[in-house]
Amino acid sequence: EVPAMLMIDAIIRLIPGVLGDEASARYDSFSLSGQLEYPQFTRPREYRGMQVPEVLLSGNHQAIAAWRDEQSLLRTRQRRGDLLSPTDQ
Repeated sequence: EVPAMLMIDAIIRLIPGVLGDEASARYDSFSLSGQLEYPQFTRPREYRGMQVPEVLLSGNHQAIAAWRDEQSLLRTRQRRGDLLSPTDQ
């Protein structure tokens, strides 16, 4: 059943109009730089002992962008180092 669900999910996303934004499928787990995406957070600020990083609550868009870039690189290095260029490793 799981392999069938995987196939259905992968194929149905290709049908026009299924996704709200057609570009979403292209960038699902990768950022524009080709790295994995940064961690995503939502409300509440704390959930089961995990807290949203203060920088994301600061409202400082430059600091948030820098944090996202840093986290994206870190996550890619940890999970998919093969995606990085030798200078990023």
